[in-house]
Amino acid sequence: MNWRNSILAALAFCASANFDAAFAQAPTRVGEAAVVKNEVVRVSGSGGTPINVGDAVLRNETVRTGADSATRLVIIDSTNLSLGANSSITIDKTVFNDEQSYKDVTIRLTSGAFRFVTGHSDKNAYKITTPLATIGVRGTILDILSQRGRSVVSLQDNSAARVCTTSFQCVDLTKPGDNAVITSFNGKTSITKTNVPPWTFAAACSAAAGLCSTSEYAGASPLVVPAVVDDPTGMLCGR
Repeated sequence: MNWRNSILAALAFCASANFDAAFAQAPTRVGEAAVVKNEVVRVSGSGGTPINVGDAVLRNETVRTGADSATRLVIIDSTNLSLGANSSITIDKTVFNDEQSYKDVTIRLTSGAFRFVTGHSDKNAYKITTPLATIGVRGTILDILSQRGRSVVSLQDNSAARVCTTSFQCVDLTKPGDNAVITSFNGKTSITKTNVPPWTFAAACSAAAGLCSTSEYAGASPLVVPAVVDDPTGMLCGR
């Protein structure tokens, strides 16, 4: 009977490994929608699925707002991300430190207007990108505009941020009202620092009730992915 027990054990092992592998590939919940006005969708292929208040935001999915629309997303570490009209955002990378903070999180702002308010994670954990710039967060509140050929980063509190172009030209924002303006024309990118704001997210705050307020993350705990059963060669499961 030993051979029969061995076969049953191997089958059980493979079933567990396949289940764990599928589970490990499941989308990870990284936040939820706290404010939704009009058209807010999660983009999938050529279409989109509407997002309602309380719905999950998943890693690697793009959230997009339409005209006369807005949303505020709260991610698991209680970072608040507000989007104005015609804006899109993707949370590309998340590495959990614990259930309420990140060791590493990358947020990609593709286009539109945004307000970013940091949560409980260490400030060094955050990396924000636009098509023209990379923003290292050393502060709490940043307003960011991403347009074709132009990005604006505005520091709103008494802290700091470093803004760099894709060609590694950098400026430091060190006091409230400091702005970095990145432009690209004919393949040439430049960055300037100014205290005269060329744009402000404040104009979008009246677009929806609660858009520019903040709240703690109140959703479920992040998905905990179990360790995949160790079968490096796949021989036991016929791979």
